[in-house]
Amino acid sequence: MSGRITVAGLGPGADALVTPEVTQALAEATDVIGYIPYVARVAPRADLRLHPSDNRVELDRARHALDLAEGGARVVIVSSGDPGVFAMAAALFEALEERDTDPDIRILPGITAMLAAAARAGAPLGHDFCAINLSDNLKPFALIEKRLRHAAMGDFAMAFYNPRSKSRPEGFARVLQILREECEPERLLIFARAVSTLDEELRITTLARATPEMADMRTVVIVGNSATRRVGRWVYAPRSAGA
Repeated sequence: MSGRITVAGLGPGADALVTPEVTQALAEATDVIGYIPYVARVAPRADLRLHPSDNRVELDRARHALDLAEGGARVVIVSSGDPGVFAMAAALFEALEERDTDPDIRILPGITAMLAAAARAGAPLGHDFCAINLSDNLKPFALIEKRLRHAAMGDFAMAFYNPRSKSRPEGFARVLQILREECEPERLLIFARAVSTLDEELRITTLARATPEMADMRTVVIVGNSATRRVGRWVYAPRSAGA
């Protein structure tokens, strides 16, 4: 294989949050592959082929990238945020298992939405935390519930990706119900929508006051741990924890 595959994170939305390393990789690319709105963020040029595709064809995208690289192309697979966080890096390696090849692969990190949202709010991930994808497209909701309950019982701060879509609006209502079974009503929640874009919205509330309609697919929800508190307009988790 004479080509190269780079899996790059485009960050949460603002051009200023795309790393110089990713910008350089895009400048050198012959082909860019990715989900339609992510490819739309890449500036077109005469010698660059763009390959946008639908949201649920991750393995097909990865196979396409491998095929192009076998032909000598310099391929960049784009993801939003970081490519290793619920994104295309894992899909590429899954597709690679099907082949007896050793391509030139680079994974370039990006600023994932969870970190951008946390920075806007203060430091809600300042102590132990976990990230959970609430979409049940690739795993059963029973597994989401199991992990959610264990995280709440372990008193982790939690960051939720893909909390509520039009096709499954009831899922996030169930998530809030589970949290209310495991956490106190005054637990702090941050709803961070479209962070770093013109559509950015940041809402801080309590578990008792949270409603499903506060979240959509452009929202990252951060749930504080039991020690998370506010100072002025900021939310933070103390670095130390009691025994």
